[in-house]
Amino acid sequence: MDRDLGSYRRSYEKHSLTKAETPSDPMVLFNAWFKDVEEQFSEVEANAMTLSTIGASGFPESRIVLLKHIMDGHFVFFTNYNSHKGASILNNPKVCLSFFWPGLERQVIIKGQAKKTSNAVNDEYFYSRPKGSQLGAWVSNQSEVVKNRSVLDTKLEALEAEYANKSIERPSWWGGYMVLPLELEFWQGRPNRLHDRIVYTKNEETGEWGKNRLSP
Repeated sequence: MDRDLGSYRRSYEKHSLTKAETPSDPMVLFNAWFKDVEEQFSEVEANAMTLSTIGASGFPESRIVLLKHIMDGHFVFFTNYNSHKGASILNNPKVCLSFFWPGLERQVIIKGQAKKTSNAVNDEYFYSRPKGSQLGAWVSNQSEVVKNRSVLDTKLEALEAEYANKSIERPSWWGGYMVLPLELEFWQGRPNRLHDRIVYTKNEETGEWGKNRLSP
């Protein structure tokens, strides 16, 4: 079915972003923008981000994951290491994260390198999760073909009975990734599609950040 979506249009007019007003450290600006979403749009999952990897087929693959920590300048999320995303990161640790906060007409796009978090970090987060989420990690062979929904429901019911009165061990194949950012772009919507774009790029030798304005 063909659809003409050319009439979908809105003007972004809420904020602006100049290079002069941005801090030298991009994480300071990220935290400020994140706090704005938390305070002004409490119903929104401010930590929802798109994770893009390169799959075995060579195609880019994108999906929404949840940011769970900002730790030592890294962005941390958790998943099944045997999933498609885990296999992709093992093959190519270069990833892209992107946040879109439409209420503030803002995006942040992050390019960086992913690596696994420590067992201590994995355990701390896993055991902070609700018991149902802990069991869900055991139920799902993430990204593998499953015959139907009842397979998952039946397995969950069995595990709920098995672990009714005992703690659940973290699966060895479940844990986190920490993404070290090498580039962060801050995008602020503006009228007439002349958006503000400030990009920070890290000098890997000195660790210092440089920044530039990009044409929209």
